[in-house]
Amino acid sequence: MDIKQLRYFIAIAEEGSLSAAAQRVNVAQPSLSQHVLSLERDLGVKLLERSPRGVSLTQAGEVLLSYAREIVGALENAVEAVRRSGSEPMGDVSFGLPSSVSMVLSVPLAETVRLELPKVRLRAIEAMSGFIQTWLEDQSIDLGILYDISAVRHLTHRQLMTEDLFFFSAPDAWPFETRAGSAVKLSEVAPVELVLPSKHHGLRTMIDRFTRSQGVQLNVATEMDALSQIKTMVSRGSGYTILAPAAAIDFVERGELIMAPIVEPRMTRPVYLVRNPAKPVTAASRELERITIEVIRDLVARGIWRAEDQPEMTGA
Repeated sequence: MDIKQLRYFIAIAEEGSLSAAAQRVNVAQPSLSQHVLSLERDLGVKLLERSPRGVSLTQAGEVLLSYAREIVGALENAVEAVRRSGSEPMGDVSFGLPSSVSMVLSVPLAETVRLELPKVRLRAIEAMSGFIQTWLEDQSIDLGILYDISAVRHLTHRQLMTEDLFFFSAPDAWPFETRAGSAVKLSEVAPVELVLPSKHHGLRTMIDRFTRSQGVQLNVATEMDALSQIKTMVSRGSGYTILAPAAAIDFVERGELIMAPIVEPRMTRPVYLVRNPAKPVTAASRELERITIEVIRDLVARGIWRAEDQPEMTGA
């Protein structure tokens, strides 16, 4: 049994006809029949049932088809990975981004990739951290950004920065007696009605963990997992929220929201770039990682992404 025979067998199974399969793989039909007979002889089982309407798989044929697709697919993936690991970055790279990161990073990153890596096709996927973690685990994506790596310490991770979380309010609904936009204590934030993501969201998990450690109980009046809806609701004066500045930069620049630093204590979170070492590292994904770090440093330096740059490598 060789890979060519398996490809021929897959074609026959999918076409349901020796003549159609012969045209698909560009092999004479008698030769294709001989390959099938050779497979059946080597395996000692019948793989196909022939009838005037074409061919169908026996139970043994169904089993072989499943393995054949897996083997041929693995070989094709290996060939593609080897080609992509060459000197010139090319091919697809998938990158999982939380909503708050995607808001500030996805567009400048995509523009930079188009200019510097013309043969690389970036697929930026915006999702909640839990989905990104799962996709990294099952190797569905090449890279991801996470805030909490406690459950993925076996993956390779690089801390990119530490960012503060801020309190957000509509300009005409500032809830404190202080000047709008001035620093607020965490204890002052506690009683106001907050709009936050649900407990399945990475940001909410981090906020809850932090406030518990400080002995503070927040007043979460509404749970909403859509970042755009949270910002819209707060901008209408229907509550307040806690976000990273990057997540709401669009509303702040339009004057629809104002933000204030949270102090005593500061509420911070780390930002990590994560990849699964079990997934082959292509030249394209390696270059995307480099460009991501460069773009983030530029955004931080220009004050667009308010964070402390910490380009240190950690992890297994």
